[in-house]
Amino acid sequence: MSTPMNVLTRLRAHVRDRSRRPLAVSASALLLAGLVAWAPADATAPPAAAAGRPAYQATKTLTRVFTNPDGTTYSFPSNTVTVTADQTKNLRGRQRILVNWKGAQPSGGRASNPYGENGLQQEYPVVIMQCRGIDDPSLPAAKQLRPETCWTASVAQRSQITRSESEASWTHDLDANPEDKARVSGMEPLPTAEQCPTADIDPFYTRLTPFVTRKGEVFPACDADNMPPEAAVGAAFPPNEIAAFTDTDGSGGVQFEVRSDVENESLGCNHKVACSIVVIPINGLSCDLPATPMSNADKACRKGGRFLPGSSNFGNDGVDQAVSPSLWWSASNWKNRFAIPITFGLPPDTCDILDPRAPTGFYGSELLAQAALQWSPAYCLNKKRFKFQHNRTSDEAGFTLMETGGAAAAIVSGRHNRRGTDPVGYAPIAVTGFSVGYVIDKPENAGEFTSLKLNARLIAKLMTQSYLGSDLGRGHPGIGDNPLAIMADPEFVKLNPGLSQNAQEVGASLLSLSESSDVIEQVTDYIARDKQAMEFVEGKPDPWGMKVNPAYKNIKLPTSTWPLLDSYIPETENTCRQENPSVYFTQLAAPVTTLRKIAESLLDAWPNVQTRCEFDQATRTYKLGRVERQSFGSRFMLGLISLGDEERFGLRSAALQTKTGKYVAPDADSMSAAIALTEQDKRYEPFVLDQADVKRSARAYPGAMVVYTAARLRNLDPEEAAKVAQFIRVATTEGQQVGTGNGELPRGFVPIRDSGATKKLFASAQEVADAVEKQTPAPEPDPEPTDVPSDNPGGGGGNPSGGGPVAPPPGGGEPSMTASPAAPPTSSAPPEPVAMPETTALTSSMAGGLLPTLLIVGLIGIALASGLRFFVQPPRRRP
Repeated sequence: MSTPMNVLTRLRAHVRDRSRRPLAVSASALLLAGLVAWAPADATAPPAAAAGRPAYQATKTLTRVFTNPDGTTYSFPSNTVTVTADQTKNLRGRQRILVNWKGAQPSGGRASNPYGENGLQQEYPVVIMQCRGIDDPSLPAAKQLRPETCWTASVAQRSQITRSESEASWTHDLDANPEDKARVSGMEPLPTAEQCPTADIDPFYTRLTPFVTRKGEVFPACDADNMPPEAAVGAAFPPNEIAAFTDTDGSGGVQFEVRSDVENESLGCNHKVACSIVVIPINGLSCDLPATPMSNADKACRKGGRFLPGSSNFGNDGVDQAVSPSLWWSASNWKNRFAIPITFGLPPDTCDILDPRAPTGFYGSELLAQAALQWSPAYCLNKKRFKFQHNRTSDEAGFTLMETGGAAAAIVSGRHNRRGTDPVGYAPIAVTGFSVGYVIDKPENAGEFTSLKLNARLIAKLMTQSYLGSDLGRGHPGIGDNPLAIMADPEFVKLNPGLSQNAQEVGASLLSLSESSDVIEQVTDYIARDKQAMEFVEGKPDPWGMKVNPAYKNIKLPTSTWPLLDSYIPETENTCRQENPSVYFTQLAAPVTTLRKIAESLLDAWPNVQTRCEFDQATRTYKLGRVERQSFGSRFMLGLISLGDEERFGLRSAALQTKTGKYVAPDADSMSAAIALTEQDKRYEPFVLDQADVKRSARAYPGAMVVYTAARLRNLDPEEAAKVAQFIRVATTEGQQVGTGNGELPRGFVPIRDSGATKKLFASAQEVADAVEKQTPAPEPDPEPTDVPSDNPGGGGGNPSGGGPVAPPPGGGEPSMTASPAAPPTSSAPPEPVAMPETTALTSSMAGGLLPTLLIVGLIGIALASGLRFFVQPPRRRP
């Protein structure tokens, strides 16, 4: 039993611990302060630091109070808690919000996994949930925030069922209503015995906290069968509610993932439904007048914790209920809540619903996806503009569609070889790039690792499948002595000390793309420009004796498509593998079709490794499939992601080596430094980033990329040409205004300005827009010589139409062209900005129905041919 004085002594000790420990200041926050368009994902460095203030900040004083037997009260030392959030408006599903706090009661009994019901066995945590409604007394009751509209994924997080008296501390909550202190409470009337058979069993105590859906359906939350469908075991998304740990200095921070009605229909948050992120620092129940003699429930209410501040509870031992997260809904906890109002943007199908016009599809690079989400409504909701639609395809497929007339324009991130005769202009419209995203936990559940370093040789080792994965890979010819995974590689350990070296199969590969991509081209160019990396690829062992997989020795780099060349099938006594013989290293690599899938895999800590074996009872056969999600505290994943996805999902990016000993992470400065190195060979052409220049730079980020709108400068329909030109001009003016609203530029992009490092990109974009709109045709051929006297005594050599000299060819190297009399007037002046409602934009992947049947058949043929090459292509040798 903990007496009031015992609890007071412990709380004061906690306060003394906080006073002795100085607050940590994030180096990354200082480094990125003042950057306009970039926000770090590190939970210790608020992205809003760029603006100088968070999107939300509030302070409350929290005090635990006990009522003494004589009716007087005793108040414990107060905690003055400040909570901040970095972003609150125009959110999208699965976006992560940085929530920080300071001044809270230090936690004890840290859980190995704080999410969902796994985080219940902790003391003094900070509970963070997403709830429907906001704290606004002027709103109707249906829109008010209440525990019944807060989401949890399990019954144990919201209800107490058939508890003994010593486990019923909530019945003596000082701030609770009398009806909430009854033996059975929470719903009136109580569900029937048929619906909830264990809810009312005398003499046990039950408190139900039902969940009310957006449509008003009530789930009693008395057992798993009476929870909303999204709370099912093995649901599509892991729990996002968290009982977060507060450090001994009273501070903490988490990336909290919000869910829209697309991910959680029962919760129902969208652009029309007000919702909140609710933060409840657990400060301990306040307790009412005790019985005489004091009951077990009285004693339970007054407990102060079994675990010391900063300690761990990996054994999942019992905790004092009165200071645990399981009673977040109890009145004295609920009143301490910080309710952060959030708004969501428009749903993904808004343009399809509100704009009946046929879309004009631009096809290609996924690097633009997050910007396109915000840009699209600025077109479809403005009837003076066309209905823009970004359709994700490979860069090559998008370029082919543009050249063959299947699309008005392509979205690409590099130069592509032309197959037609029409010249093509590349208009820079965005500066972003790729990164090696990661989620890695420190040993002993000490938090996430936040400073990963990688060099080109380590990336080459991953991509060439030179790690063994497990003992199954030890029989691979030529590399049987290699490390099982990167975490056991001495080179990696030297760069990233202090991490677990326990090998996992997922550490043998870099989750990457299975299709052609300009991103893969740049990644492999980064490898190709590194001497040590190329020596490894060509067969020279690294200093620790690791060798390249012979299947990839001397592969020609750079390349836009990374093939799966290994053919090793392990010999094993494992029945499952004997019945499913397959290439082991291909199962480890398991590339996917989109960067978004890689980002979500990192977000969920769910590798795409396909080595899990299951026995199907129905067919009595074994089958191989995707491994389980990684356990919190032992996560390790690496994958190629876009910088737009990195920011939306709050992921982390590795710093990549440039000069020897110099590692550069993506931010506004390093991206701008890379853009300053780019050069344009010819007018209307892309700007090339030479990785050799990056290697010499101490500041430039190797993953910086420019996204272009590529369009034909000849033979494009005038109406389509006008749309493309409009898009380029809008995208490079109002589309470069940083923000979360329609038409604005999201995080993960560096704005293109008419000044600084991006000035040359802006100027080139305007030139290409003019050229696309002008659509100068090819000159007519000279007439065949005849004996008929010419009406032009001056002879040939001029404009055949008699209009004077021929215009210079755009791009150079093309036949001379003259201006088309039907071409619309050209203007490089930026369009007037149009005020739009604050909503979230969208993108669409629906493109198939828009293409001619013959084009679809042709693309299928290309895909089949590419697929065959992908799996059977032999290693390509460097010249």
